[in-house]
Amino acid sequence: MQCRIAAIAVFAACGVVSAEVSFEREVKPVLQKHCAGCHQPGSKASGLDLTTYDGFRAGGKRGTAFNVNAPAESIVIKYMTGELKPSMPLGGTLLPTADVDRIRLWIQEGAKNDSRPEEVSTGPIAYKQPPVITALKFSPDGKTLAVSGNREVLLHNADGSGVTKRLQGKAERILSIAYSPDGSLLLAGGGTPARFGELQFWDPRSGKLLRTAEATNDTVFGASLSPDGKKAAAGAADNSVYVFDTSTAKQLYKVTSHENWVLATVFGVNSKRFVSVGRDRAAKLVDAEAGQFLENVNQMRGELAAVARHPNKDVIVVGGEDRIPYVYMMDRPRNLKVGEELTLIRKLDAQNGPIFALEWSPDGSRIAVAGAASAVNIYDAESGSKVAACSGHTAGIYALSFSPDGQRLATGGFDGKVRFYRTSDCSLEKAMVPVPIEGGAPAGGMR
Repeated sequence: MQCRIAAIAVFAACGVVSAEVSFEREVKPVLQKHCAGCHQPGSKASGLDLTTYDGFRAGGKRGTAFNVNAPAESIVIKYMTGELKPSMPLGGTLLPTADVDRIRLWIQEGAKNDSRPEEVSTGPIAYKQPPVITALKFSPDGKTLAVSGNREVLLHNADGSGVTKRLQGKAERILSIAYSPDGSLLLAGGGTPARFGELQFWDPRSGKLLRTAEATNDTVFGASLSPDGKKAAAGAADNSVYVFDTSTAKQLYKVTSHENWVLATVFGVNSKRFVSVGRDRAAKLVDAEAGQFLENVNQMRGELAAVARHPNKDVIVVGGEDRIPYVYMMDRPRNLKVGEELTLIRKLDAQNGPIFALEWSPDGSRIAVAGAASAVNIYDAESGSKVAACSGHTAGIYALSFSPDGQRLATGGFDGKVRFYRTSDCSLEKAMVPVPIEGGAPAGGMR
């Protein structure tokens, strides 16, 4: 008891905590920042999940994580202080003493759970204004357009005539959407900022959520499906790419070759490799079967935010901060000499702002480029010449999708509207708000 009182006095004097340490406000953020990257549902290193109180309490293969009856014997403290090996976080520096003392004091006080219940939607989301559109995708049969909302994906008739289903999940933000080639699986990637990243696997035909996978303590970016439908990849703010088995949502591995946030991924034609791009300026080629980094595809310039692949060739286009879309072969023809860039096929025009989204037409003949500028530019993929500019947006454009026949292009971004263009001349067919607005137009209504 004297130790407990002394510890409380020290922390109170320093202004760190009140009389009782809060798991939700003080312990959980430490676990999320330093531990949950490995000890989370997708991987559960040593059988331990540190993303929730229940997982922490349950412990893992090496025993109960904490013991309120014998706080000094709690193995979580022993690993964090280096008394037990390997010290945690694995491969990193020991946690600050104040963080360890805070967790130790919480255990001494009884390891109480004051977690807030997870916010899961139980009914239709009510919108007072259009949310930013961060992802959209036509279904392979061309009948549906999936659009990101808040805590949901809205499935629209492809002509924009109305919503057919609302796929409501746990993640606050949906940042990427992908369909399997046969249209039987829809992948939605995102999460809730500063809490968790999530991949949702849906049956879009029935609207049933099949399974979910969580990774990291922040949202995930640029989620993609392999052409064979067996794997899903997503980038993260912990400089990693997470890869999952779509049939089980089990994490297969994570790739840690990036040196900054990973913002987009795309698989090769045969599903055996993928390319990831991010803030470290690199387009990295990875063996998707072994999870092994192979080499950088590009010569590093500005930060990269987007990547898209030719529909039937291992050729990609990347873009980002330096405003220029670069078209690369995924495979170099021979060993490079210093200064050579043999994988570069061509570069397109510099845009009027950073690039946020890229899309290749289904027949491989066109490349659409969007970003901070107010227009989407469409290029002839073979010659690199600009063939059309789709105007009408008033702010950043974050999402693009060609219809399966290549005749239409759907766009979305900061102003919360989906726009449909004819790709032949970029004439605007329709603009709509994809969510229902309280007291206003229903989803799909013109605004």
